[in-house]
Amino acid sequence: MLVLFETPAGFALFKVLDEGKLNKVEDISKEFLAADTARKVVSLKAFSKFENTAEALEAATKLLESTPSKGLRKFLRSHCDGETLGVYDSKLGNAIKEKLKIECVHNNAVMELLRGVRSQLTELISGLGAQDLAPMSLGLSHSLSRYKLKFSADKVDTMIVQAIGLLDDLDKELNTYAMRIREWYGWHFPELTKIIQDNILYAKTVKLMGDRANAANLDFSEVLPDEVETELKEAAVISMGTEVNDLDLMNIKELCDQVISLAEYRAQLYDYLKSRMNTVAPNLTALVGELVGARLIAHGGSLMNLAKQPGSTVQILGAEKALFRALKTKHSTPKYGLIYHASLVGQAAPKHKGKISRSLAAKAALAIRCDALGDDQDNSMGVENRLKLEARLRALEGKELGRSAGSAKGKPKIEVYDKDRKKGSGLITPAKTYNPAADSLLGQTPNSTAADEQDTVPKKKKKVLLDLVKF
Repeated sequence: MLVLFETPAGFALFKVLDEGKLNKVEDISKEFLAADTARKVVSLKAFSKFENTAEALEAATKLLESTPSKGLRKFLRSHCDGETLGVYDSKLGNAIKEKLKIECVHNNAVMELLRGVRSQLTELISGLGAQDLAPMSLGLSHSLSRYKLKFSADKVDTMIVQAIGLLDDLDKELNTYAMRIREWYGWHFPELTKIIQDNILYAKTVKLMGDRANAANLDFSEVLPDEVETELKEAAVISMGTEVNDLDLMNIKELCDQVISLAEYRAQLYDYLKSRMNTVAPNLTALVGELVGARLIAHGGSLMNLAKQPGSTVQILGAEKALFRALKTKHSTPKYGLIYHASLVGQAAPKHKGKISRSLAAKAALAIRCDALGDDQDNSMGVENRLKLEARLRALEGKELGRSAGSAKGKPKIEVYDKDRKKGSGLITPAKTYNPAADSLLGQTPNSTAADEQDTVPKKKKKVLLDLVKF
C-alpha cells in the first residue's frame, strides 16, 4: 500500500512497510513519536519536485478543487501500477480512480498515518530541512491567497460594496458643501437661493458670476434657461444683500470648484457602478435598479451571502432596528427596508406597497440566486419577473377601481324610492289633497274652538296645566 503526501516542495509517495499496524488506529500515533520507529512503518518510495512556484500553485489549486494536476497524474502513473493508494481526500481519490484506474483508500487509519508522516516529514525525506520547508510553505500560501482573491467569484462584488459606500459618502459631502455655498454666498445675493434650486447649477452660476454686479453683462445661456437668466438679472439689480470683497469671492469660487469636481466624479462613479452591477448581478439590477441592488449586496456583505437569505429577509433588509423595536414592543413589524426605494414599490399606491414589496422581495431572492450561482450572464429572468410584477400592480389598481365603482360583485341594485306606487296597478293609497275648509272658522263658537284646542293638547301637558291650577 502507498500513501500520497503533499509538501510545498513536491509530492511524496510513501510505502507502508507493515500494513498490520493500520488495524489499530489508536496505536499509529505512537509509532511516529520517534524517527527510528517511524522509518519502520513507512519509507519514501518516490518524490516529485516542483520546478517553480507556478507549478506548485497550479498543483495546490487543483487539490483544492479535488482534482489531480497534470504533473500528479504523470507521477502516479509511473509509480502506482497495481498498488493501493491512500489519500487524504475522498473526492480526490474518486477522481484518481476515475481517471487513472488506481484503487484509492480514505479512512481513519490513512488519516492517522498522514498525520504521523507530517510530524516526521523532515526525517523521512532526506535533503528537506525545516529551514527550507518554512519559506516554501510561506511563499506558497501567499501565492495561493493572491490566486484565490484574483479568481474567486465571491470577491468581485467587493468592488460594488466599496463603490456604493463611496457614492453615499459623496452625496453627503456634496450636500454639505452645496449648503455651505448657499449660506456663504447668500449674504451677498440672497435672492439667488430661490431662483436656482439645483445645487450644481447654483455652484456653476456663482463661479461664473462672482459679484452680483457682473450679472447684467454676462451670458448664462450655457448654464441656465432663458427665463431663469432673465429673473436672475432682474433680481441682481434690486438685491438687498451685503457687499463682499475679492478675497471672499475667491474662496467662494474655490468651494464651487470643489462641488463641481465632486459632482463630475460622482457621475463617473455612478456609471462605473452601473456597469459593474449589470455584469455581476444583471437580474437583480433589472428588478430593483443599480443603486438599490448595490445597497442590498453591501448590506448582505456579498452576493453569495445575500443569495443564502430568504425572500422575507430580503424584504426587510435595512430595517433591522425597526424590526427589533417592533418585536420588543409587540407592534406590527415593518413591511419593507432598502427595497422601499425600488421603482416598482414607488409606483404603487400606499395601501399596495406592502403587497408589492413582498412580491418584489420574493422575485429578487430568486434573481440573486440566479446571479450568484447560475451560469447565464443575461438579465432575461429579471426582465421577465419585472413584467410579471408590473402586471400584478396593474391588476391590484384595477381591482380596487372596479370594487369602488360597484362592479366587483355583479350589477348594483336599483332601489325603488316611491314606496306608494305598486307595480302596474297605480297607487296603493290615494294622494293627499289640500282641504281649504279646514281654514274657515265660520259657524264655530269660542267655546267649541277652545274645546278643540284643549283636545289637541297632549295628556302630559294637560296634567302639567292641572298642577299649575292647583298651585
